[in-house]
Formats: sequence, C-alpha cells, structure tokens
Amino acid sequence: MANIILKNIKKTYEGGVTVIENLNLEIKDKEFVVLVGPSGCGKSTTLRMIAGLESITDGEMYMGGKLVNKVAPKDRDIAMVFQTYALYPHMNVYKNMAFGLMQRKVDKKNIDEKVMHAAKILDLEPYLKRKPKALSGGQRQRVALGRAMVRDPEIFLLDEPLSNLDAKLRTEMRSQISKLHKDLGTTFVYVTHDQTEAMTMADRIVVMKGGVVQQFDTPQALYDKPANMFVASFIGSPEMNLFPAKIQIDQKKTYVLLDDLKMELPEGLLKNHDLSAYDGKEIVLGIRPEDFYMENFVKESYPDAILRVEAELVENTGSEMNIYFKHETKKANKGMSIAKINSRDQIQIGDSIELVFDKNHIHLFDKDTEVSLFNEKEKKL
Repeated sequence: MANIILKNIKKTYEGGVTVIENLNLEIKDKEFVVLVGPSGCGKSTTLRMIAGLESITDGEMYMGGKLVNKVAPKDRDIAMVFQTYALYPHMNVYKNMAFGLMQRKVDKKNIDEKVMHAAKILDLEPYLKRKPKALSGGQRQRVALGRAMVRDPEIFLLDEPLSNLDAKLRTEMRSQISKLHKDLGTTFVYVTHDQTEAMTMADRIVVMKGGVVQQFDTPQALYDKPANMFVASFIGSPEMNLFPAKIQIDQKKTYVLLDDLKMELPEGLLKNHDLSAYDGKEIVLGIRPEDFYMENFVKESYPDAILRVEAELVENTGSEMNIYFKHETKKANKGMSIAKINSRDQIQIGDSIELVFDKNHIHLFDKDTEVSLFNEKEKKL
C-alpha cells in the first residue's frame, strides 16, 4: 500500500513566514494526483515535504499507514524526478540509469535486468550507449524517469518535469508519463503550474492558492462544478468569463438579471439548491467561453440568454474562433470577455453579433466569499 495521508500539515520557515496552513489530503494507493496552482501557492513545498526534503512544522504525514514525519528521504521508498534532468554528463544512458543501484551495490545481473526493462518501457534501448549531450530534451527526461524506475519505488514524485520542454515535446511526454503510471501501477504525485497538464494526466487534482487547498477532485468535476471563482478561472483555457449580476425570485421562479437580460434558471440547475437567501442580492455569473453559441436553433431554445455585443478582436485557430468582446456591464474579472465558437462562422472585428449561452452550464458565485452557489460540498479530502 502506497497511500499518502497529510493531516493538518503546516509549514513555517524561519522568520515566521507560513507557506502551508492546515493542509489535509489523502492520496490513494496507485493514484495519479496532480498539485496545481500559481507560482508560490505551496505545491512544490508540499511535494518536498512528502519527499522528506522539507521538514514539517506541525501535523502528521503517513505513507502506507506509517507515520513518516521523522523518516529520512532514503527510507521513504520514493523516487523523485525534478525539473532539471540532473544527469551525469560523463556517463552514458545505461550508467546514468544504473548509477543509484551501483551505489547500493546491487548485483550486476539485477542491475542489467532493471535497466533493460526500464529502457524497453521508455523506448530508450537505441540510446543506452549515448551520453546526455547527444540526446534531445525529451530523451533526457525519459532517462531521468528511467533512473527513478529502476529503484522500484512505491511512490513517484515529479516536480514540474516538463517545464523545460517545448510544446510538442510536452504533449508527447504527457502521454509517456500517463502510460508509465498505468504500466507501473504505483502512486504518482505530480506538481505543475500548467492546468492543461493537470487536466490531461490526473486521476484527481489538488488546486492550491496561498498554501490552501481550494478544491480536490477529478478533472471533470473541477471543470463542471468549481468550488469557487478561483478554481473556475484557473481551470479552463481560455478562463471562465465572470459578470456581475443579480438574483431575483418571482412567483417561485428564480431569475438572473444581467443588464437588460432576465434569464430564468432551469429547474435542473436549481435541483437541491435553495437560492432564496440571495433574492435581490448581487452575485457573480460565470460562463465558460465554449458555452457560447451563435446558431439560431440555440437562440430559439434560450431566447432570454442572448447577449448582443461587438467583436473587439477575433482569433481564428482553424477548428474554432475566439471572439473577444466588451460587455455593457463592467466585468467581474479583468480584460475582455471571450466566446469560443465554430470557426465557420465568419466574424470580423467590429461586427455586431448575438451570442447565446446554454443556461444549463452557467455558474453562480457569492460576490463576497466567491464560493459557488451550486457547490454542495467543497471536496478537500
């Protein structure tokens, strides 16, 4: 069992600077968990505490049911892959992968079996005699992964391992690491600031901000049911549009008022959610760029959810088009609003257009607390 439990973890550095406050997580055996968030949110510090490279100021950490607060990194049965490959330039690929086992005086036959097995999985067999300078960035990162693999660890810790690669290599390595996780059947804890990496690789994602877990859930749940405005804006590209709006309840029907729009909320959206306390109050309305449409049949379905705007900027990516527009009401988040639509709709800068959104996929947030009004329970464990 290689589950990891963090209970009330706190990390304070000398001088009284607290970077992690009351962190609670439970990472299941063989799970792929990604810690994501902006720079300085505490994700790398959390990973280093799991590795034993950073001490824990307060709280308890368990691995496989064993308290490990005082256990040295070498005794935690973990392997860590860093942002920098840290390969020995004078050694070939084989020796780089075998070096840790050689230091432990593992017999040569066992070393050879482990290195060749890892090289086969990572497609490194043709490069075993090459030195790092003769490898591409992606190949070097695979060597770093192989060096970790040969140790047969219960837990893999990966700290932004793809950040030094170009976009094409990052995409390739994402699939390589995901496949590696499935092949090895071990626990992976992965740190990144890239939400695309998190969404495409993780079983579950920990979204952090200021040393505090904002939400811990599956990628789809984070996208569909963000716990608050931070998660809603951080997960998704382009980020969610946020508009100031107001709730109105009239004859048992609930409406959202946005400028001259009075949108009735669908019953399915309101299921198990009582918004009566927000009657007449200002809230924040969230709409993802991909939930805007221009088709007439959608307008007919949602006649009270049509925004009339002017295209300020148009980006055509081939398969889709990003339309940037300003709205009559000042946005709740900075910059222009964005609609992502089918690129076959020919839109030019300055065009007046009608955008309609699927009311079943809107999000509502408390203006002051920024918490979702549809969030049944913020998942942190």
